[in-house]
Amino acid sequence: MVLLRRGLATMASLKKASKVVCIGRNYADHIAELNSARPKQPFFFLKPPSSILLPGEGPVIRPKGVNLHYEVELALIIGKQVKDLDAADEKAALDSVESYALSIDMTARNAQNEAKKKGLPWDISKGFDTFLPLSKIIAKSAIPDPHKIELYLSVNNEIHQNDSTELMLFRIPQMLSDISKVMTLEPGDIVLTGTPKGVGPVVPGDVMRAGIKIDGKELEEAKIEVGVEESTSSYVYAET
Repeated sequence: MVLLRRGLATMASLKKASKVVCIGRNYADHIAELNSARPKQPFFFLKPPSSILLPGEGPVIRPKGVNLHYEVELALIIGKQVKDLDAADEKAALDSVESYALSIDMTARNAQNEAKKKGLPWDISKGFDTFLPLSKIIAKSAIPDPHKIELYLSVNNEIHQNDSTELMLFRIPQMLSDISKVMTLEPGDIVLTGTPKGVGPVVPGDVMRAGIKIDGKELEEAKIEVGVEESTSSYVYAET
């Protein structure tokens, strides 16, 4: 196991992450709502750092022809190089997390469904510019136990997602261990820990608001408020 520390993350440095690794199917009710198979071990995929949308950078852009869905998730910001981590070493796993953020993993659901059906990669469905709104960086001290916080997301002030990270199928040590046995996690990398039930569509004109509550109290730095606009680019989603 390798754990090498570097300096503190900044908002600007988040876009320089070498990778964004996303844990899929980590909440049982979300697996059920998408009619997916429950994994026997952590299942993960990548989003490009170019998909990151920092606070104040503007709206999420919906590509033409895309059925755009939201997925609220706790994000881990890695502070050390992590390789071949032992899943039983919870202290080392949590020590490798420098800070947190809240994220919304935007997904082109129709593109993803086609990929699942045809055995194609998911890159298009997850990788468009603006498809990863992030909150401000959350100090590690603000979240004493990342396995016991409440994540919520509303669309036009109507709550759609609201669940505790206690419902995660795989906890953070297992996630980081499995990832690090495949690809080395570098300082500044971002790991999304999965989304609870309640995912659904947004359209241009909608406003998403998301946040974290700890013991019922709102965490101010975790708040996200972001609108949705239609793309003006020439891209139009079409079946592969």
